[in-house]
Amino acid sequence: MPSDKVTIHAFRLKPGEDLKAGIDSIVQREKIEAGWIMTCVGSLTRTAIRYANQPIADSMSGHFEIVSLTGTVSIQGSHIHISVSDSAGKTIGGHLMPGNTVYTTAEIVIGQTKDLTFAREKDGTTEWPELQVREKNSPPQ
Repeated sequence: MPSDKVTIHAFRLKPGEDLKAGIDSIVQREKIEAGWIMTCVGSLTRTAIRYANQPIADSMSGHFEIVSLTGTVSIQGSHIHISVSDSAGKTIGGHLMPGNTVYTTAEIVIGQTKDLTFAREKDGTTEWPELQVREKNSPPQ
């Protein structure tokens, strides 16, 4: 569905703030129903990442660069992945979980369309609530 109605939310999280909580706060405050992470740069002193097909997050402490942050965000549920690299350049990634502590900064840009709604619902294709994209004001399928 083509649209020229995109709103941009640019913000910075400061040292000690939680990356996921900060993003969730903006999504709730701005009532974002259909958004996506456009870009993020920054650093962390603690990571909390859930790797593929694992039940719990793995945590590390140290100094890490955020080399990628991508995903969909909505007041009805978000799905965000992160990649970080350590001081030797080793890079890991997975699901962003609570517990990623900003070191110096996290500069984030979120795009939003008001033409769509992103919902998270079980649809029978997997055991998890998955993304359901709907045109604004259209009934659930």
